[in-house]
Amino acid sequence: MTAIAVTIAGSDSGGGAGIQADLKTFAALGVFGASVITALTAQNTRGVTAIHDVPADFVTAQMDAVFADLDVHAVKIGMLSRPAVIEAVAAGLADRAHRNVVVDPVMIATSGDRLLAPEAVDVLRRELLPRALIITPNLPEAAALLDTSIAESETDMRDQAERLLALGARAVLLKGGHGAGPESVDIFLDGTAELRLPAPRIATSHTHGTGCTLSSAIAAGLAKRLPLAEAVVQAKAYVTLAIATAGRLEVGTGRGPVHHFHAWW
Repeated sequence: MTAIAVTIAGSDSGGGAGIQADLKTFAALGVFGASVITALTAQNTRGVTAIHDVPADFVTAQMDAVFADLDVHAVKIGMLSRPAVIEAVAAGLADRAHRNVVVDPVMIATSGDRLLAPEAVDVLRRELLPRALIITPNLPEAAALLDTSIAESETDMRDQAERLLALGARAVLLKGGHGAGPESVDIFLDGTAELRLPAPRIATSHTHGTGCTLSSAIAAGLAKRLPLAEAVVQAKAYVTLAIATAGRLEVGTGRGPVHHFHAWW
């Protein structure tokens, strides 16, 4: 049976993040990818210059079309910039009781541009996080969801991961890429198990789309019926190599994309 995953996220016209990164990740990991576009961005490696939100009813129409025909095994959710779109996506998931939902609470682009309206944070927290199998915030996103300061240590990260679990998701992968030190450490918690996932911190400016790629890689693993913890470990390894090999690409003049197809070219 063909493994199928769908990404519900915004489009990146520069091709390095969002829907484009998600579909590349699915393809690289042997999963057929479908998409529901929630917003269009005018974006490149240097930043976001404009955002055009897709109407909530059209987001619903896309979800209806995909789920009515395709046997979707995993759902990755990325940029949902407005409350009405978040509510539409949450309602669509509730109608289908889908379990393998990976939520990447995209709030700020790698360039620093805000992608989530401030008034949408509470809606995201209330409507979507409880429907997630796993959420994958970075340190600033976790702080925003918890209305607290950014974690400065692994102890802080564990504490925040536990607080995020209390918001309703069944598991949390708190990403440490915004931290300091020779290692980038992610913390995984699911209420019963904990994993410390270190990787060497790579000195590179090619980090555009890193969060999108990691969450999509987790969804790809779930679509292939991997247990959640194994999907997380394999996704971390994939994105680490995608960052390490990104220097092979000559794309743009700002923060370049990671190398989704590093195993092939």
